Amino acid sequence: MLKIDNFKSIIDKYEVIFFDAFGVLKNYKGLLPDIGNTFAYIEAQNKEYYIVTNDASRSPLQLAESYHKLGLHAITSDRIVSSGMLAKEYLDLKVHDGIVAYLGTENSAHYIDSSGLHTLPVGAIDESNIERVNALVFLDDEGFDWFKDLNKVVNLLRKRPIPVIVANTDYAYPVNKHEVSIAVGGVAKMIENIVERDFIRFGKPDSQMFMFAYDLIREYRPITKKEIVMVGDTLYTDILGGNKFGLDTVLVFSGNTLPDAAETQMKTTGIVPTYICESAVIDSGLF
Repeated sequence: MLKIDNFKSIIDKYEVIFFDAFGVLKNYKGLLPDIGNTFAYIEAQNKEYYIVTNDASRSPLQLAESYHKLGLHAITSDRIVSSGMLAKEYLDLKVHDGIVAYLGTENSAHYIDSSGLHTLPVGAIDESNIERVNALVFLDDEGFDWFKDLNKVVNLLRKRPIPVIVANTDYAYPVNKHEVSIAVGGVAKMIENIVERDFIRFGKPDSQMFMFAYDLIREYRPITKKEIVMVGDTLYTDILGGNKFGLDTVLVFSGNTLPDAAETQMKTTGIVPTYICESAVIDSGLF
């Protein structure tokens, strides 16, 4: 029998809380009911919080606005650390000219647009410009033709020895209580196997996401890893990533991981969170 902890009592032990987004703060129905109470409590206790997400579908400003539209105003763009930000940093350092091709929507292309490079969706790559393509980025599972453009990606990578960046490493995401959809990380993994190349990944469970957020905080205040806790709904990304970086972790049952399967998954994978909670919601009656 798994021990279920009280989320408020966990929060009280830490100075900074890292939250995953989908499955922790929101799901396919929208915001988790009363999740605003959690942020009201955290702010009342003068604690800090960041959303550490593999979502590269929109810019931090657009992601923040999506929470505001749902009624959660505590999340501002400066509180969001997304895998797209790391992809942008890589491009700034490593790719200086030419075209960056991408799979995703125009909104997701914000990250590479802001690097000052010429960007084009994969669908716009043809014989007239293929020789100028110097990088490819997987950003989102929407915004392209799954048949024509995925085949085009395979053939592009057969012709051009360019770096390939996967800005969202998630393989799938839930669309309702019983079904999932393939995420762009799953698409990238399939193509990686076909072309027999190693792609560059930014996103949980890799440590770069946590180091980026950690360094962000240390720019203006002293902090140790012991003072930070990571809250997530998925063992293979949130919990594994937090564990690898040396953070305490909280697994919540409001998203990908189902209570009935959690114990077996932990035993078979060896990925064990520090705490387990039903959700990240704090009852307003407790404060």
